[in-house]
Amino acid sequence: MNENNIFQQRIDLTELNLAAANIRNEISQVIVGQNKMIEHFLVAILANGHILIEGVPGVAKTLTAKLMAKTLSVNFSRIQFTPDLMPSDVLGTSVFHLSKSEFEFNKGPIFSNIVLIDEINRSPAKTQAALFEVMEERQITVDGKTYVMEKPFLVFATQNPIEHEGTYRLPEAQLDRFLFKIVVKYPSVEEEIQILTNYHENKGAKEIDKVKPILSAAELLKFQELVKTIHIDENLRKYIAQFTTKTRTNPAIYLGASPRASLAIMTTAKAFAAIQGRDFVNVDDIREMILPVLRHRILLTPEKEMEGVTIEEIIKQILFSIEIPR
Repeated sequence: MNENNIFQQRIDLTELNLAAANIRNEISQVIVGQNKMIEHFLVAILANGHILIEGVPGVAKTLTAKLMAKTLSVNFSRIQFTPDLMPSDVLGTSVFHLSKSEFEFNKGPIFSNIVLIDEINRSPAKTQAALFEVMEERQITVDGKTYVMEKPFLVFATQNPIEHEGTYRLPEAQLDRFLFKIVVKYPSVEEEIQILTNYHENKGAKEIDKVKPILSAAELLKFQELVKTIHIDENLRKYIAQFTTKTRTNPAIYLGASPRASLAIMTTAKAFAAIQGRDFVNVDDIREMILPVLRHRILLTPEKEMEGVTIEEIIKQILFSIEIPR
């Protein structure tokens, strides 16, 4: 019997694939094109990872994040990051009640299932640091007391790569906490014509109201657990390790990929395989996930940056240098 046929019978992915298709359909009512962005959103959500969305203003970064949150029947909050935003504005603050003679913690907007942080690079290091614990450990510590976030807990964050006035570069430690960095590009001419047509025919009405919830919190958690059981062959695990190791020795790279990046490639490859209807990972799944997982984790040397070399080019060079598992 063919190995693929054996694997196809191991896990029933029917419900997951139907839910993924329904989410795509709901979002496509509003968003024209951007299929890869939507697919990567689905992968990151199923892999239980945070997403950094980068693109120039007006390419529907925030709208797509809001639509994706709306397809999930979970709590949602949005935080607009600004230069004067304080950590307490994000996490919450302790307030003294005279009647009780005690402090009571008022939870901030971070206490939600999906948190959209708009223009995350507009707040200084002190506010950025407030996200370190909650993004990594899904909990916050205030006044010595720990508050665990309700599952699922996901952060969607947007940033503009062009504007530098009033912005702060995200620390590498925080960038590493994002599973994916999704780069949103301009639509094609045909897609832009369709955007104009849709807006004209709807007379500017809010299309976001058309989108309906598809998944409950319990269903999402079930699918996240299901994705963990996707099979990945030992040779493919070695392939991932070989790749990330080469990023640490490449002379063009100043900061290579960490073991956390290796884990991210594996978990996202599993989720990507699942939404393709397979319960086993192949090498194409891994190669598809490498760029969104690593584009924000790898730093080139100053010399290569001055030469105009891109991270994408270096990643492709490394991929070509490693033998593909058979």
